[in-house]
Amino acid sequence: MKRHGLNPVATHAEMRRLLALQPHEEGSLLAYLDKFHYPMWITQFYENIREVTIAICADAARHNVRVLELRYSPVIHTFAGITIRQAVRAVLSGMNKARERYAMHVGLIVIAMRQHGPHIAKILARQAISEAQHLHERSGVIGFDIAGAEKGNPPRLFAESYRVAAAGGLGLTAHAGEDESSRYIWEAIDALGVSRVGHASAAVRDRALIRRLARDRILVECALTSNYQTGAASRSEPHPIIRFLEAGIPVAICTDNTTVSATNQTRENALVAEQLGVGPLAEIHRAAAAFSFIAGANLEPRRLPPRSAGGR
Repeated sequence: MKRHGLNPVATHAEMRRLLALQPHEEGSLLAYLDKFHYPMWITQFYENIREVTIAICADAARHNVRVLELRYSPVIHTFAGITIRQAVRAVLSGMNKARERYAMHVGLIVIAMRQHGPHIAKILARQAISEAQHLHERSGVIGFDIAGAEKGNPPRLFAESYRVAAAGGLGLTAHAGEDESSRYIWEAIDALGVSRVGHASAAVRDRALIRRLARDRILVECALTSNYQTGAASRSEPHPIIRFLEAGIPVAICTDNTTVSATNQTRENALVAEQLGVGPLAEIHRAAAAFSFIAGANLEPRRLPPRSAGGR
């Protein structure tokens, strides 16, 4: 932001407070989403998006992440004039650089923001397919998702965009049951055909849904810190991930937004390990890798090629 002369405050510490959700701001999904306001000022340009992507991957690598799925809504990065395809390619360019540098399995999940409506979602689904990983010999788009303000935007409205994404071979997931009742999770499963659900915190109050998630092996993407901050889960009660595991539902331990939540994979792992121990934590990660949309992600981590003599 300083490079563009757009920093609203003078110091990094002050900027951190603007970017990360503060304790007095907790309890609302909309307050959480509002934190994306400032980064949007500068992530409207190809090189900036690429640079940010490499930095995100580098930070994940420092926390021993070897399978990294990034989520991204390209539409909200086109306000300065780049196209949706350029916005997608900027991220993929950064991911391919990081893939070689950090020996990671990487892939991009394209997000359609609910508030933009079903028509924009269909456009995004088509654009996502053109950059699908299975169509290229490099990292690419691996999945399709809806996110953003949940209330008043039921999943069923986006069924057509999900049919497009499924026809193009993309993995299907959806944010559901984070700020709405379990009926939105049912819709994500039945109307959208997802194999994974983001958050799904409301499912713990629906026994029939718990059985369905377990029976169909639908993975829940859990983000503990984020759930506490948005009010999707209570700090005074066991996190829904415990109930999911008890019911035999596959889960993944995710960070949601590392900047807004002021977290990282190590911290999220620690939150789970406090309740389950390190052994079960390792097994959760091993099992979750099989549900990744990245081809080959459940295999051994990629190895960096040996350096030649005198090489850098």
